[in-house]
Amino acid sequence: MSDQNSPDRTGLVRKAAIIALGGNLVLALMKIATGFATGSLAVLGDGIDSSTDVAIAIMTLAVGIYIKQPSDKEHPWGHQRAETIATIILAFIIMIAGFQLAHSAFDQLRSGIASVKPNAIVLVVTGISIIGKLLLALSQYALGKKSGSAMIMANAKNMTNDIIISSSVFIGLGASLLLKMPILDPITAFLVGLWVMKSAVGIFREQNLELMDGNADSELYKSLFRAVNSVPGAGNPHRARIRKMASAWDIDLDIEVDGMMIVSDAHEIAVKVERAIRAEIPFVYDIMVHVEPTGNGEQAEQFGLSAKDVE
Repeated sequence: MSDQNSPDRTGLVRKAAIIALGGNLVLALMKIATGFATGSLAVLGDGIDSSTDVAIAIMTLAVGIYIKQPSDKEHPWGHQRAETIATIILAFIIMIAGFQLAHSAFDQLRSGIASVKPNAIVLVVTGISIIGKLLLALSQYALGKKSGSAMIMANAKNMTNDIIISSSVFIGLGASLLLKMPILDPITAFLVGLWVMKSAVGIFREQNLELMDGNADSELYKSLFRAVNSVPGAGNPHRARIRKMASAWDIDLDIEVDGMMIVSDAHEIAVKVERAIRAEIPFVYDIMVHVEPTGNGEQAEQFGLSAKDVE
């Protein structure tokens, strides 16, 4: 088993969550206060989006504690999927926030009421938000990559979207200030809401693939077969299945060995195959290698992939 539950990884997840929590809390309070003070729906919506990031950080901290628990009889594969479920919940939170923002902006546009008076302070606050989100996104990407956490990487993507959102708000409000056109504020807010919902759908689709034990990365299978073929005595890797367990990979496959080989020698080859796979593929949770005699003909019953399926 890999070190996906190691103290170092857990510490990185906790560090990422604390940084995201502190940074987004400051930005959310600043933007929400400015939105209410100036009446800017776009800035208020940007602040609400940052508030969802605060919720994400709190959930990340909670999940980081939960996934540390060892496997038990109810969860023989461990508790890593809690991270996937939490990420899907976060996608729904982001979707709701985006929908509410788009709905409010649409109502304002439909009513023809756009009473926001252009104010330079909203540009200053939004500019600070862009810089703050950039620093937060960079930190989340770095810590997510180092820890291999799908949830932190999803949060990093969300913060990258936040940079685009804040930049759009900055441009829209800047145009509103220069052109004296308050209507640009709800228009910007509506477009931001649509972008937030698009981001939520992307995160959900990615995590849903994981829950369905799917894997669209053919290069991962090529790495698997390359590792098996590097081991003398191991042949015809087939019935390979790779699924993701939060930040790690769970791998099943069959290999063929000389049918006249004694069990201990066949077992040694299987062990070498496992070592080769771990050396080729990072963040492996578990590997199950089924040994068959060469040419036994069970391939017709197989699930999973063989080398020809990813050529």
